[in-house]
Amino acid sequence: MRDRTPRPACAAIADRKAAGTNWKGTTQGLVFTTTNGTPIEPSNLNRSFEAPCARAEVRKVRFHDLRHTCASLLHEQGADARMIMEVPGHSSIRVTMDLYTFVRLDSQRSAFDRVGDALRGDDQGLSGVVISVVGSRC
Repeated sequence: MRDRTPRPACAAIADRKAAGTNWKGTTQGLVFTTTNGTPIEPSNLNRSFEAPCARAEVRKVRFHDLRHTCASLLHEQGADARMIMEVPGHSSIRVTMDLYTFVRLDSQRSAFDRVGDALRGDDQGLSGVVISVVGSRC
């Protein structure tokens, strides 16, 4: 059985020499390849990613989930949308913001607490604001 462990691009140079005529790599500029230069199957990447997760004692996640986590954490920390877009290499900010960010539950609670404060008049910045409910039937 052939070794399917992901290899960084620098290791691919040595792999290419060792593989000789069996090298199947292309000029796609892949960062990680198999030992014979082919793209890594996602299931193999996820399987080989399990060992470092276990060593780090973190929950098991798919490798691709790291993109979502990184973008979401950057967003939560207030990073600029364009910078977040560039980290995973998206072509548009909309893709980044629609697909890879979400509002955490604690952030939602904090926002609703502020709305509650405003409705109770606890927030001096919003005192005197008239709140009307449109279409309400009490």
